[in-house]
Parts: sequence; structure tokens; C-alpha cells
Amino acid sequence: MASLLQQELAAVLQRDLPHLFGGGMAPSISMVKVTPDLGQARVYLSLLLGNDANERIEIVRDNAKEIRHALAKRIRKTARVVPELIFFHDDSAAYAAHMDEVLGTLDIPAAPKDDATNDEEKPTRPRLFKGE
Repeated sequence: MASLLQQELAAVLQRDLPHLFGGGMAPSISMVKVTPDLGQARVYLSLLLGNDANERIEIVRDNAKEIRHALAKRIRKTARVVPELIFFHDDSAAYAAHMDEVLGTLDIPAAPKDDATNDEEKPTRPRLFKGE
């Protein structure tokens, strides 16, 4: 159910309701978590443009009823229940970019080469069977 909602919500935001974002790029849906009773779905939105992320999330939250209605039209023959949609901002992509930047600034010296190790002294793998 979660993957169905993720696919259909992406289509709703990009094709059915692009006017919500004023011609801008619609947010992508990074993850959907559905409660066991299918009553609620937590939808995590990934916004590539971080400057107005809070404003865009608020636009989506304010139009949740319209989004749910458009979703219901799309999945009415597949799902019996259309869950209540609760939208959250997924900032994992921004966090990953930040961590990549931090790791890029670290000065890590190269590992020292050990001259004592020859190719002949490589550890052998343990034998699993008698025939090996």
C-alpha cells in the first residue's frame, strides 16, 4: 500500500496539481509509511530547493484535502480506503550533502605501507570442507 501511495502521490503532485507550486518543481516523495489500519499515511517530501522548503511544505499541508481527493480518484479501483495524509519534510538528502562536505574537508593522511608483508605471507582462508 505504501509503494502504491508513493507512486500515485508523485503523479498527483506532478501531473494533476502542478498549480499548487506556481510553476515550480513539485516535491518528490521519498517515503510513505502507512499505519496498520490504513487510516493514516505519513508522507515524507524531499525538496531540492532548500530556500523555501518550509513554505512549500505548508502549501502541501494546506492543500492536503485536495491532494487526498485527487489521490482517491486515481486509486479508487485499487484501494478500498484512502488514508489521511500527513506531510513531513525529509531533509536526509540535505544532511547527506552536508556530511559529504564535512568529510571532504577532513585531512586524512594516507595509511603507511608495511614493507614486512610479502605476497607469500598472505593469510589463507580457512578450509570449510575436507576436500578443499
